[in-house]
Amino acid sequence: MSRLDLTNGKVEMAHGGGGRAMAQLISQLFARAFDNEWLAQGNDQAQLSLPAGRLAFASDSHVVSPLFFPGGDIGSLAVHGTLNDLAMCGARPHALSVGFILEEGFPLSELARIVESMAQASREANVPIVTGDTKVVERGKGDGVFINTSGVGIVPEGLDLSGDRARPGDCILLSGSVGDHGACILTQRESLGFAADIRSDSCALHRLTQAMVAQVPQLRCMRDPTRGGLANTLNELAQQSGVGMQLEEAAIPVIQPVQAVCELLGLDPLYLANEGKLVAICPPEQAPELLALMRAHPQGKSAAIIGTVTADPQQFVQLRTRFGGNRLLDWLNSEPLPRIC
Repeated sequence: MSRLDLTNGKVEMAHGGGGRAMAQLISQLFARAFDNEWLAQGNDQAQLSLPAGRLAFASDSHVVSPLFFPGGDIGSLAVHGTLNDLAMCGARPHALSVGFILEEGFPLSELARIVESMAQASREANVPIVTGDTKVVERGKGDGVFINTSGVGIVPEGLDLSGDRARPGDCILLSGSVGDHGACILTQRESLGFAADIRSDSCALHRLTQAMVAQVPQLRCMRDPTRGGLANTLNELAQQSGVGMQLEEAAIPVIQPVQAVCELLGLDPLYLANEGKLVAICPPEQAPELLALMRAHPQGKSAAIIGTVTADPQQFVQLRTRFGGNRLLDWLNSEPLPRIC
């Protein structure tokens, strides 16, 4: 079999045709980068031996533009996104799958860069990519590359985290600054020409969440505030639990460059996407212990208690502003930043 030209080559329709070219792409790029015992078997599926506990299963698709941005790219983002979806229920991620949809003519050098990024993110998380799929669409009918990742994990016996478990009086904790990912993608839009130094917060949170559920098993729920940001995530949780929420604006961390971009464009950082942050809700008596644990972890060092759960049949999420006023944080009605993840 000839060598794949990863320097000057382009994706061709034959790379998704099921023949020699597809086998070449899989063996010389995907299998080599992801390299594990399940892929080496060459089957159409991976057979896994799972430890005891409840199976958690998550799937996420990624269409971010641009494909490469400060702090990450579509490859690492795809790994982190699914790992975090599993982690939010306290699951220990076990394995991932990946599906690529490639556009004819996409440079193989950029594909290799994305695949290597995925492989590195997988290794750092110690969660292998054990199976996958590749399809190629005609030139002009895609946008370079789209990625779907799915994953399985195991929830330990006795652990029960769910969005419908928040109770009045509970504390709301946030693991760090909000809006970094959304603002980062925004500043990379060529037509806007921003020079702000903002990096995406994309990262895997499962080690932080495992430490949290191990020390504070009374946790009610966790969720990563991705599309729609913190505001939408808290509206989701309020609706699921049938409660209200009262936030303190002064307690919510927002880094200065993100705040500056938002003020310039008239955006609210509470609605911008995050890819490496989480919201946790716990009984008030456990909040100080949980906050100290989060701040001792590299991915939670800016953690804060940002508000409380209230008894509110209207399920309003409200924000007490720095000036002492109160405003409603409603659901997002539109998407201000298309293709952020």
